Amino acid sequence: MRNLNNVPKIIMESKSIGHPIDYKWTKKKINKLLDPIEGNDDLENTLMQINHKGSIGLTAALLEWVYWRFTGYSQTTDDTQKRIEALWCSINNREQTNPLLFDTDFEVSATGSVNGALWIALMNVRMIDVRYRKGSYFLQNDLVGLALLARHITPKKKNFDNWFAQTIIKLTHSHPNPYKNDTLDESDEAVYDSSNEPVICREFFFDEKFKYSLEASENAIHAMIDNLDHKANSFSNLPKKAS
Repeated sequence: MRNLNNVPKIIMESKSIGHPIDYKWTKKKINKLLDPIEGNDDLENTLMQINHKGSIGLTAALLEWVYWRFTGYSQTTDDTQKRIEALWCSINNREQTNPLLFDTDFEVSATGSVNGALWIALMNVRMIDVRYRKGSYFLQNDLVGLALLARHITPKKKNFDNWFAQTIIKLTHSHPNPYKNDTLDESDEAVYDSSNEPVICREFFFDEKFKYSLEASENAIHAMIDNLDHKANSFSNLPKKAS
């Protein structure tokens, strides 16, 4: 699984590829996804059990669900793929990527069942990236909206639910949040250093045969990074590998 050209089996089984855009996209649904914290305390608390690099890996995986759902429906998916690649690179080293800026002038609307959903996804990812770079103790909170969106647009939601539940269980064991039981400073001024957290790779989320270990994860993510075309990705700070 060295690149994003390979569709994960679980996403294929969820009928996300080429399925008609038949989910509800009303003003009420948009508002709930734009302000998802209220009424989703359990999901928020669940995500708070995961450390920063585990959360960024989950962000990349959730964005991949969105990416495949809209492939063929929007020209924005090429940009989305580059953001997914950058997220994996940032797990290895945040300094190897540029900030995932998106719609900085708020010129794009969240309306429209395809481009609106993509806007919400990419804006969530932008905020997650900002908090990751800052070392925010509240990084995990911004994953709530992305998880809800990915589920909402997936045709076979039971498949997504099973994948998400199993993924969370694995993450809480392999990448537990060291401050999950702490009373946090609501000012969000404190800085958490995630540089020593173990890396995580795409296989962890999408390859049933992958057996997690630090060495296996490091090998997999380095193989993926080495296989990327960094020159073609404006979010990458890595030089293109010499041929």
